[in-house]
Amino acid sequence: MHDVSPEIENAVFPAPADDALMHLGYARWQECIQESDNSEIGKALESLTDNEGQNSLLSSIFGCSPYLTQVCLNDPAFVVDLLQKGPTSAVQSVLAGVSTYVDTGNNGDITAISRTLRRAKQRMALAVATGDMSGSWPLSTTTGYLSDFADAALQCATAHILRHAQAKGIIELPDPNDPQCGSGYIVLGMGKLGSRELNYSSDIDIIVFFDPPRMQGADPATVQKQCIRMTKDLVRIIDERTSDGYVFRTDLRLRPDPGATPIAVSVPAAEVYYESQGQNWERAAMIKARPVAGDLDAGREFLQWLRPFIWRKNLDFAAIQD
Repeated sequence: MHDVSPEIENAVFPAPADDALMHLGYARWQECIQESDNSEIGKALESLTDNEGQNSLLSSIFGCSPYLTQVCLNDPAFVVDLLQKGPTSAVQSVLAGVSTYVDTGNNGDITAISRTLRRAKQRMALAVATGDMSGSWPLSTTTGYLSDFADAALQCATAHILRHAQAKGIIELPDPNDPQCGSGYIVLGMGKLGSRELNYSSDIDIIVFFDPPRMQGADPATVQKQCIRMTKDLVRIIDERTSDGYVFRTDLRLRPDPGATPIAVSVPAAEVYYESQGQNWERAAMIKARPVAGDLDAGREFLQWLRPFIWRKNLDFAAIQD
């Protein structure tokens, strides 16, 4: 006997928007159960199918979201965990899995980490949507969990590129077991990511800075070039569309003077820019900024330095009007 989580059993899920789509989803779901290579998963799914709460959830998913339907069909083992443990536990499990992922055994293969994060994104979408549709979560919980996943994905990808840079002799990490700490590589979350308000279809706005004095072992003559290359790899891991989809569409255009500056900006150059050329819209944008990956302490120090720029003591009429 397999019990359904009270979070699901006691919830009232939305009615399916398309009955034909729902019936098609159920037909494919039954095929999935029958063709399961794992007998235990198949038995669990058959047992759980008898539960009204589970059927209500699946009817809602199959009749409203082709994307989530495909996620269920691709990952029935996770559906079992979701049904038995509930969406809150499932979300926490996905976040923990991403946070502890270490790219051992794949020789730093960017393809492996990309696949891992994309599949985790699919699981996260299903778990969060289940909690959201159950009506038991406030909006802040839904957007908060989606933002937490973005943080975890960026941290996982950043740790990967930093380890890879050390393996190539580009930098020396103060703590190889915690590659982001003290690395001098800073990823700021902006906009909805910065304020933890991501929705299901949000892209993410980030700014990447690097602090040369903190980047141990880096060649001062090439550190900017190397950080640009690392940032390209970071965006590739998160943004590139593969057969597994993408993690998040990623926008780097909130950095200082994006038409003229590289995608990774040194902290000294950023300080000069904000002191001399910073725009009013950038003050407003930085209100929501927070360090989300990389050297979090260095990120917090940079934002602390930036406070006088963000919160000017005096504003002239032109600035107020702008």
